[in-house]
Amino acid sequence: MAETSEQLFERAKGLIPGGVNSPVRAFQAVGGVPIFMTRGRGAYLWDCQSRQYIDYVGSWGPLILGHAHPPVIEAIQAAAACGTSFGTATAGELAMAEAIIERVPSVEMVRLVNSGTEATMTAVRLARAFTRRARIVKFAGCYHGHGDGFLVQAGSGAATLGVPTSPGVTAAAAADTLIARFNDIQSVRQWTDRYGQDIAAIIVEPVVGNAGVIPPTAGFLPELRRLADDRGIVLIFDEVMTGFRLAPGGAQELYNMRPDLTTLGKIIGGGMPIGAVGGRRDIMNLLAPAGPVYQAGTLSGNPVAVAAGLASLEALTGPVYEQIETRAGQLEAGLRDNLKKLGLAWQYQRVASMGCLFFTDKCVRDFDDALRCDTAAYGRYFHAMLERGIYLPPSQFEAFFLSAAHSEADIERTIAANYESLQVVARREVAKPPIVRRELGG
Repeated sequence: MAETSEQLFERAKGLIPGGVNSPVRAFQAVGGVPIFMTRGRGAYLWDCQSRQYIDYVGSWGPLILGHAHPPVIEAIQAAAACGTSFGTATAGELAMAEAIIERVPSVEMVRLVNSGTEATMTAVRLARAFTRRARIVKFAGCYHGHGDGFLVQAGSGAATLGVPTSPGVTAAAAADTLIARFNDIQSVRQWTDRYGQDIAAIIVEPVVGNAGVIPPTAGFLPELRRLADDRGIVLIFDEVMTGFRLAPGGAQELYNMRPDLTTLGKIIGGGMPIGAVGGRRDIMNLLAPAGPVYQAGTLSGNPVAVAAGLASLEALTGPVYEQIETRAGQLEAGLRDNLKKLGLAWQYQRVASMGCLFFTDKCVRDFDDALRCDTAAYGRYFHAMLERGIYLPPSQFEAFFLSAAHSEADIERTIAANYESLQVVARREVAKPPIVRRELGG
């Protein structure tokens, strides 16, 4: 008989720190034992006990076409059959660079790396080399990977030097990171007025996806562009999550923006590990071996990951984006209608195929607003939805992701489960453990 998630997790805790290889998987934000999954297909996941779920995590964003999308799997198999890694240049790397440059007008050159964290670290290093300055501005609630300079929070006061949020990050590393508030241009202007000649980069998620989903207010991104231009600061868009998801050219296409550097990941790997940094030719040419800024990686441009990503990008046609938008709109309308019927003031926020149900009665415009959410209520909601066969992010501060594989029936079932689950939360009941369900089909 197959081991249960409880048994697997108990075994994992003696082998892996916390029993997981990425913290959000541990379910600490919602309580309970993490679910161990064994396979996925289309919009569905199956756990180690063969329970089936409609999945709205999608491996945290890469699987915009759904799990095990046939052309992606075929591309992976064909590439792997030729070898998994060469440590040499390949034609596939050129094809990926061309595909990115064709779709993202601000990108003139590309460097492939192995993860989003590598991409953001490289982008900041490039910005510092280009400007010959040290400091960066980031926004509370935006996540740019686990590089030392990013694991920083604001100190007390509206504009203070950053302080480390993780042991192992030195005060010196944190001191070069200045924390501003998303959607508050004045909080950025305070830094540029004070340290304008020492700021190398402003790095931002153009749509915040690591504090729930927080869209930019009108004028915020253009004002960032103007501030950066006025002060000679490199503007970096972290589109690891939003790239090729919100539009063919990412958030910068959706909002008609042109950053100096862009970081990418997730979708360009089709579910395989990958990252990329791209942007202006004069900045990118500082990278070794063309220039003095060193960056290297044994598995950078891995042929299997590149093949999976190219197959994903090729499949993302206009009609596919339209289909995903239709489904995302149907889900939003259904969830909002449920809230209205039940007289609940909680907020659903969406940008294209990213969404989040915030357990607060106030529109969420920045990380401070997100922190006011009732996280205990979200935990009850998560488990109520899990019982009904819906797999959501195990944290209030993460995004839902829709894919092209979600059908109208999946959306309808999700809306019905949402209505029942909201009733559970409103009554402050504890959801029952997940129950065994038959497969939904396919």
